[in-house]
Amino acid sequence: MKGYFEKRDRQAGKKNARQQQIAVGIDGASSAAVGGCRWQWLRRRPAEVIGGWDDQKRPHNSPISVLKPNCEGENIANRHLANVKDLVIEDASYIILITIHIFLFGVGNVSVICSEQERVALLKFKQSVEDPFGMLSSWVGNECCMWERIQCDGVTGNVQRLHLKGDDYCLLVGKKVSSSLAELRHLKYLDLSQNYFQGSRIPEFIGSLKQLTYLNLSDANFDGIIPPHIGNLSNLKVLDLSSNYYENFLKADDMAWAFSLSSLELLYLSAVDLSGAQNWDMMLHMIPSLKELSLSHCRLSNVNLGPFPNSSRILPNIKHLDLGYNSFKGPLPGLLQNMTSLTCLSLSGFNLSLAWNFPNLLSMIPSLSELHLSGCRLDKMHLSSPHLNYSTLSNIQHLDLSNNPLGGIFPSVLTNMSSLEVLDLSDTMLNSSLPIMPKLLELHLSSNKFKEIEDVGIWRQCHLKQLRVTNNLFRMEMTDPPKNASECSQYFLELLELSQSLNGRIPETLGRLVNLRHLDLSYNKLTGSIPESVRGLRFLQVLDLSENQLTGPILEFLGNLTQLALSSNQLNGSIPESLGKLVALTKLYLRSNLLDGTIPVSIGQLAKLSHLFISNNSLEGAVTEAHFANLSVLKELDASSNTKLTFNVSRGWIPPFQLIYLSLSSCNIGNGFPQWLQHQRKLKRLELSNATLSGPLPTWLRKMPIINFLDLSHNKLSGSLKNLPNAGNGDVYGPFPALLLEYNLFNGSIPRSLCRRTDLEGLDLSRNMLSGKIPNCMGNLQGLAIMSISSNQLSGAIPSSIALISSLFWLNLNKNNFTGEVPPELGNLQGLRVLDLGDNKLYGNIPNWIGKKLTSLVVLSLDKNNFTGRIPPSLCKSSNLQILDLAYNNLTGTIPPCVGNLNGMVVSHSIYEHYPDFDSDKNVIQVMKGVDLEYTTTWSMVYNMDLSSNKLVGEIPVELTALSMLVGLNLSNNHLRGGIPESIGKMMKLETLDFSKNELSGRIPSSMAALTFLSHLNLSHNNLSGQIPTGNQLQTLIDDPSIYAGNKHLCGPPLQNTCSNHQDSTTTSKKKHKAADEKMEVWLFYVDIMSGFGTGFWGVIGVLMFKKQWRHKLFMFAEETMDKIYVAVVVRVAKFKRGRE
Repeated sequence: MKGYFEKRDRQAGKKNARQQQIAVGIDGASSAAVGGCRWQWLRRRPAEVIGGWDDQKRPHNSPISVLKPNCEGENIANRHLANVKDLVIEDASYIILITIHIFLFGVGNVSVICSEQERVALLKFKQSVEDPFGMLSSWVGNECCMWERIQCDGVTGNVQRLHLKGDDYCLLVGKKVSSSLAELRHLKYLDLSQNYFQGSRIPEFIGSLKQLTYLNLSDANFDGIIPPHIGNLSNLKVLDLSSNYYENFLKADDMAWAFSLSSLELLYLSAVDLSGAQNWDMMLHMIPSLKELSLSHCRLSNVNLGPFPNSSRILPNIKHLDLGYNSFKGPLPGLLQNMTSLTCLSLSGFNLSLAWNFPNLLSMIPSLSELHLSGCRLDKMHLSSPHLNYSTLSNIQHLDLSNNPLGGIFPSVLTNMSSLEVLDLSDTMLNSSLPIMPKLLELHLSSNKFKEIEDVGIWRQCHLKQLRVTNNLFRMEMTDPPKNASECSQYFLELLELSQSLNGRIPETLGRLVNLRHLDLSYNKLTGSIPESVRGLRFLQVLDLSENQLTGPILEFLGNLTQLALSSNQLNGSIPESLGKLVALTKLYLRSNLLDGTIPVSIGQLAKLSHLFISNNSLEGAVTEAHFANLSVLKELDASSNTKLTFNVSRGWIPPFQLIYLSLSSCNIGNGFPQWLQHQRKLKRLELSNATLSGPLPTWLRKMPIINFLDLSHNKLSGSLKNLPNAGNGDVYGPFPALLLEYNLFNGSIPRSLCRRTDLEGLDLSRNMLSGKIPNCMGNLQGLAIMSISSNQLSGAIPSSIALISSLFWLNLNKNNFTGEVPPELGNLQGLRVLDLGDNKLYGNIPNWIGKKLTSLVVLSLDKNNFTGRIPPSLCKSSNLQILDLAYNNLTGTIPPCVGNLNGMVVSHSIYEHYPDFDSDKNVIQVMKGVDLEYTTTWSMVYNMDLSSNKLVGEIPVELTALSMLVGLNLSNNHLRGGIPESIGKMMKLETLDFSKNELSGRIPSSMAALTFLSHLNLSHNNLSGQIPTGNQLQTLIDDPSIYAGNKHLCGPPLQNTCSNHQDSTTTSKKKHKAADEKMEVWLFYVDIMSGFGTGFWGVIGVLMFKKQWRHKLFMFAEETMDKIYVAVVVRVAKFKRGRE
């Protein structure tokens, strides 16, 4: 969340500037100069005027009050003036009446005495709400007419006006609106807008305040049906029930109650669900006084159109009508042509591409001066009709065509609009040069496809006052105007936004834009130094150059600046002393640069400074009371990540400010825990991480109001947790509620008082010395998303009450002394993504329900426990698992082949895909490369399976090799048999592989040489044999013979056992196969001989045994043959003897 506050304020500043330029004109002139629909810019609304959304999910041009209500207590006249500006009404006489009324009664408050009955009613209201910012802090004593935000009748003392409008820095939180307000029977003005009433109903008693002329309940988080009792307010002139909350919707089932509001002039119902409401279409006819009506985002459709849409009855008073972002289709309602005075119309989000064309609309309503058609699916054909009435076109002063696929060339019809002063063509796919439009004052061209910066006409549109061209990736850098281009003798440009569009250097020619008040070049790729010409812009009030690559020192700017944002660059040198002369400066952002040196004491003279962000630099030296001497309105201070900076203020110092946000993380805080914090009663976010704090928490801290986001991690704080802030209740409207105390020396038990923090969404107590049991009441923390209590000395059973926290996303109880079985109730945590119960004393089987119920699990760590039994095949149903750690247990059986179904280890995904608001700075400990590695910000990129040190048997399933995203695989110290699968070469992302201390046999697959990321391998102490494969990544491991030790039949480098002829493994393999083939041939030869002999021998002998006659003849033949041979031999011998004689 670093930078969130700065980013939010930059955006709010842009919106405020935008609103000021529309509502009152940038030069202070009346908004009539730009014309039309002024009410749309006076407060926050959904995207009813100009489409698109900023990072805070609000419309780019979503209005915010020009004058923010001040919780510090402005003087009464200024406060009432702000409310007049909030209530801009077309009827000039009504404005004058209200102004006189405010002036008279603003003065009258000084002397009148309020009614005791009304004073008690106001105090009851105060007691019914939480006031974290002190909006009602002045409501003490007897004179309630002197209280801030209250105005009384100057004669009777009756309360007539309640100005309780909230904002981001000052709001009320309540479960409902107290009925005590019904006692204020003379109330004429009630504004509860922009507070937080937690989805409660609009109270019915509002209808009893019959004197009301102004009622504003907008953006206050009301829900449910609008009570028809509001119809009793017959004097009401302004009613605002619109909303910016999309989790809660006000609804109406019948709008007939509005018919009684006979004096109503302004009715705002944006984002009120009217889809089921009857009679809404009759309001225009039944409330003749109505002048402005907003029905944007009301879920209306043609079905809701009643019998009046084509009525011929004239509606002369309606001037402003907003029907944007509903679900109308087909032709426009005919009643539009009956609005003879209609000057402002919004049909944004209305799909009109097939139902009508541009000329029809203009001819239907010739009185229009402002028209909003954002997101209407219009293309250039709709703007190129030959039937256009150019006399009608000349009336249009403000035209919004944003978010339409106009494409390519600038629509020529727009050049014929001679009165056009405001034109919005954002997100229309334009890519051509714009013509000169002499009367144009405001031009929006963001999110288009311009290629050249000159296409938008910065140097040609001489009379333009506002130009916004964000999110256009220009090919060339912004340079001086071309010599052949017509330059202006004078430029009137006052606002220039070119963020997310530029590269190169900032040109010196920007100095020609001498009237610039607002310059935004943020989020670009600008390089070089800040040019001197920018320093010379004497009217400049807002300068935003953040998120670039600018270098060099910070210039000495002129004294009119109110906001200076230079964050996230490469600026160097020291913070100039001259910044202390910028007396109008309210916001200063210098974070994430290369600044060094000391902080100038002159900063303490910026009496209007509310935001100071200087974090993530190399600032040094001591910060003392003098640096804050006159910073009485400072709200947010971030000096974190300046490791040489020391905050050294006296223990008795009382600051002049009341901070909402303070971050001194990674700084040095002298004199122990800051004593001056006990005077900061409005803190909503406090970050003192890694700030050299030590010792116990001070006792006064317990009496502090609960701080929504408290980070005291990475210090040496000790003692009990009982002194944590505990006064009041957590603010559900504040920043992400979290308590971060990890990496300290806290001891003792987890206090039960912590269970009162029902607002918490993040809790991290890890890396302390806490003992005892987890309190059962922790189940009360119903909003908790992250719970990390790892690395403590907690014991006992894991409480089943944790299962009551249905929102739990991350549960880490690693490294404690928990015993017993895993509570089956945890199976109810179906949104759980991380479950880490490792390094405890848990026992029993791994529950089947983990795989069946916790199907969203990304991390499951049960290592270093006493689990027994088999690995349940149901785990294979956890298709999102990317880390599975079951090491160091007593698991038996085989590895389920279904592990190949763990799709989370095959396809890359993000654990925060559905939780974009959660900070990913959480740690996961995994055994990688043979050691325990703690992954913090990068853990989500780790895919690991560790089943080591169990009693697993059987073979390594070949299906395991399909897990292609695995970075680490550890099956060591088991009883696995068989060979290493040849397909292991498919696991291309493996960095660490450990099969050691098993009973594996056979060859090492040559495919392992394809594992190009492999940096840690251990195959020792198995029964592997043959030549060790070489080549590719395996060559980098050749210096470590221990990874193959204990395999007596392995040979080749890096072992000393050499293989014959020093053959490589491939050649050896071929020759072994050839030798085996030769042995087979010899064996077959002898088999042939024996089978031939047997066949021949038993073929003859067998026949003689069964044929007696054959046997006799054979013997007779043999006897006769032997006799003949004998006689022949005797005769031959006799002849031989006679011949020798």
